[in-house]
Amino acid sequence: MAQASSKLFDTVGKVMNDAAGMADGVRREVESMVRAQAERFVMDMNLVKREDYDALRELVQNQSAELRALKAEVAALKGPGAGDAPPKS
Repeated sequence: MAQASSKLFDTVGKVMNDAAGMADGVRREVESMVRAQAERFVMDMNLVKREDYDALRELVQNQSAELRALKAEVAALKGPGAGDAPPKS
């Protein structure tokens, strides 16, 4: 009887172990499918990468500073009060 009980416990343990392995495989497969769907969703949204955003932001800041400097230079060349008078035709 003890041997039959031990064999029963071994069988139950093996079945549970196989079920746990199968559940883990299913979990990995579902994760893979969800990850693929999420990547497809993000790609369809046409999101910009952080590196591209940072590079463009730096470029715009540099050009903005350059534009301010050029405006100040033009104003200095025109002289005081030249910006208030309408252009002569």
